[in-house]
Amino acid sequence: MSKKSKRQVSRQYVRPLPVAQQVARTTEFNPDYANIKRELRRIGILAGSFFAVLIILSIFQNQLIALFVK
Repeated sequence: MSKKSKRQVSRQYVRPLPVAQQVARTTEFNPDYANIKRELRRIGILAGSFFAVLIILSIFQNQLIALFVK
């Protein structure tokens, strides 16, 4: 088997961007998180309501057990 040799890329083809394009490229990214906020709010409301239901059921568990065991 022959040894693999690494090929060096010449630097003459790589050109740095002008400063104006670098600044424009960094300020271009402006994501919209409205959908994510809405979904996180919905998940929070659902989790809170399930938690409240569990607390209410734990308070009345003795009465519910007596009702279904008869």
